[in-house]
Amino acid sequence: MGKRSDYRAVLESLPPGEWTAYLNAESGLPGPRGNLELAAAFADVAEPDLVRLCAGSLDEYLAMCGAIGLGRLLVEGGSDAAATLLALAEDDRWRVREGVAMALQRLGDADMPALWALSAEWLGDGPLVKRAVAAGICEPRLLRASGDAGRALDVLDKITTAVAGTDPDLRRTEEFRVLRQGLGYCWSVAVVAAPDKGFEYLEKWAASPDKDVRWILRENLKKARLARADPVGAERLSARLEEAGE
Repeated sequence: MGKRSDYRAVLESLPPGEWTAYLNAESGLPGPRGNLELAAAFADVAEPDLVRLCAGSLDEYLAMCGAIGLGRLLVEGGSDAAATLLALAEDDRWRVREGVAMALQRLGDADMPALWALSAEWLGDGPLVKRAVAAGICEPRLLRASGDAGRALDVLDKITTAVAGTDPDLRRTEEFRVLRQGLGYCWSVAVVAAPDKGFEYLEKWAASPDKDVRWILRENLKKARLARADPVGAERLSARLEEAGE
């Protein structure tokens, strides 16, 4: 694992009271990219109490580390992990929300049925929670089995249905914008994992008059992975959207 294993070794060599100072010193922030390898290493080995402490921190990097660590606690059966992650999925800080998505991916790495069950529970929540579900499940390594890829498409279809049914006033909120932006790449990841079923869904949504749904499709069609998966299908979808004058 390279850097991740190196960071784990460093953390395990430190007294518990020095972990957060080390995280802050090596976070890479302020800067364009937080230290994800260190965050993953922390999530691998931190004691549960420290994971929970960091998850509740006002410091964005520490909170992200804690969120990722909650994914491990979730796998280990931590009774409070899911509820804390649900709350963090609606956090104002984008790195913390990314930590939630990575936590869900940890759950999927260990137990895909558990990830699908949790996703189903969360789909009734708000836009940021839906975005966490979409980002969590749309990870290529989780979608190698055709059944899982198909389920991811079904979940994205439900989320996109919710987008199409969103009240116009709510569409002006930041939460809706974040969800829309997430769907602007998530569909392409899932479609590549199951192209036949995925392009059927895209064809269905290409007929939607909803401008936000059509924006989501256009954004996904910009991803080269879709053209590689089905050049003819991608070109046909682009032509349909262009014919509509969008």
